[in-house]
Amino acid sequence: MFNPTFTITNQILNNISRIEAAEEVIRNAPLLPYWEKQFKEDAIIRAAHHGTHIEGNQLQMQEAKDVLLGKQVVARPRDIQEVINYRKVIEFIDEEANRKIDKVTEQLILKLHRIVTEKVLNADLSGQYRLKQVIIRNSATGEITFRPPTPLEVPFLMKEFIYWLNKPESNQIHPILKAGIAHHEFVRIHPFIDGNGRVARGLTTLLLLLGGYDIRRFFSLEEYYDRDAVSYYEHLQKASAGDMSSWLEYFSFGASVELTKIKEKIQKLSKDLKLKEKIGGQQIFLTERQIKLIEYIQEVGYLQNRAFKTIFPDISEDSVLRDVQDLVKKNLITKIGSTKSARYVSV
Repeated sequence: MFNPTFTITNQILNNISRIEAAEEVIRNAPLLPYWEKQFKEDAIIRAAHHGTHIEGNQLQMQEAKDVLLGKQVVARPRDIQEVINYRKVIEFIDEEANRKIDKVTEQLILKLHRIVTEKVLNADLSGQYRLKQVIIRNSATGEITFRPPTPLEVPFLMKEFIYWLNKPESNQIHPILKAGIAHHEFVRIHPFIDGNGRVARGLTTLLLLLGGYDIRRFFSLEEYYDRDAVSYYEHLQKASAGDMSSWLEYFSFGASVELTKIKEKIQKLSKDLKLKEKIGGQQIFLTERQIKLIEYIQEVGYLQNRAFKTIFPDISEDSVLRDVQDLVKKNLITKIGSTKSARYVSV
């Protein structure tokens, strides 16, 4: 029976503390960017690019973005399809999290694999456990680094794994650690002939969302892994010896890096500690242009109409003025004076 072994080290505790602190800031910040549109789209692009690039996809970030925007890209059909599939994985994960499912089933995992491998794997292999023995080699040296369990063991190991995911005792484990353990165990079992890493990362994100880390899907752990893929695979391999402590240190650190970046962006917007009180205690969502206007006022001290072209060279003055007037209406800035030389300052 699957029973993970790990020690909650000081580093893990520190990482989780940073995660909790970042989440608290994000949840209670008076100002938030308009994440549901541009920022969430950015997170999806980063996740789709890095989540496939780490496994050999040759598309560059801009090419992946173009694919997701429906633009024509000259590249290997498989690379294009993998990026499209990864976006579908993210959409599927969001749907399941929004439904607040109470357990992760075998059917869900098989469906996740079918989405990941649509049109890149034979239909008779998609959503099916592997029937062949596979080995994992170092791409640089060709050396065998890991030999997953035999095909005969896979169905039984997956049943044990899914049982562990859903049993009450596992829900007592901190969501970050539970997601990290699940990530490693899934990769260790390596239940499919292809697409295991993508399914593992998708499943990990779903567990984080279900565990309460549903901050509008801001984060993309895939980027953290892809930035240093060697370290990612080394930590996975090290934990295969039995003790997951080092892997959980690495995993929780990655989550803390992602959430801290979001926290710092929001803190930059919400410098005034009394702002939430001024705007009635509600969070306000801003467009990307409004964010730049707020940041400009914070840096310069005021905003005048003549600065519009400096901040937004390609945007009409009327469009910028509408953004400014909306900020005034939201009681985030106020206008001093009535001529074109009037100034807008923070409330």
